[in-house]
Amino acid sequence: MSDQARVLESPCRDVTAQEIAHYHEHGWVKLSKFIKPDVIALLLQIAKRRMGEDGDSNDSYGLDQPYFNAEAAEGLGNQEVRALIEGIGRNATALLARKGIRARYFSDFFAPKLPCSKQTRNAGNGATAFHQDYITFAVDRTGGMTFWIPLEPYGAQAGTMSFITGSHKMGVMGSYHTYGDGDARDAFPELLDLPMTDPIEYELGDITVHTHLTIHGAGQNQTDKPRWAYLVLAQPEDACWNGAPPEAFDTTGMTPNQRLDDERFPIIG
Repeated sequence: MSDQARVLESPCRDVTAQEIAHYHEHGWVKLSKFIKPDVIALLLQIAKRRMGEDGDSNDSYGLDQPYFNAEAAEGLGNQEVRALIEGIGRNATALLARKGIRARYFSDFFAPKLPCSKQTRNAGNGATAFHQDYITFAVDRTGGMTFWIPLEPYGAQAGTMSFITGSHKMGVMGSYHTYGDGDARDAFPELLDLPMTDPIEYELGDITVHTHLTIHGAGQNQTDKPRWAYLVLAQPEDACWNGAPPEAFDTTGMTPNQRLDDERFPIIG
């Protein structure tokens, strides 16, 4: 079997029963040695080709926030990356754990957090305020999740995420746009009663997965290079657009309460 065929056959492993249980109890899970190193290397190569070595040479994606500088990855159009996305979809279905409901692709993008010590062309060199993803996606039901894939080994100095454990059980907690100068912990001080993880330490191939209800945040990138990350977002296959203006996708030609269509949002689980 060729090296390429081997990568396409199994770019990532399967989640374990213990990892699924951790995800449901805590709202996030770290998956150690989840993705093959050669797949990570391919993703980093694509990211740098699209965004430059500095992670800052792409055009602005139009959302001026300090969390990261984003670039659509369009991985479904790349045979090798699509194999990873489909492997992620299989695991997203397992993590979702709904009877008869599979995972649907929602988006994939590169998200380098730029060094805080440098003046950057694009936004994305600040801290990530503690927030919840759910409200920005304009879907009508929960169950969505983000596979957060670092493309190099990183720790706290690079601005890796911390999760507020169990926060996914507190329901929808608003948009980060409504928090003013604070974050979710200021708007909902009861979050301070929940445990928060230290910034996650990632070795090559490690990833984290968090629900779109889980409160999370990160410090600044204090290194002198980008903190490269690749994100794949999944939704339940029965998710519908709720009619609100979304930040994450174009609703042209769609009607409120319409299920996400198979062409743009294929089932990957």
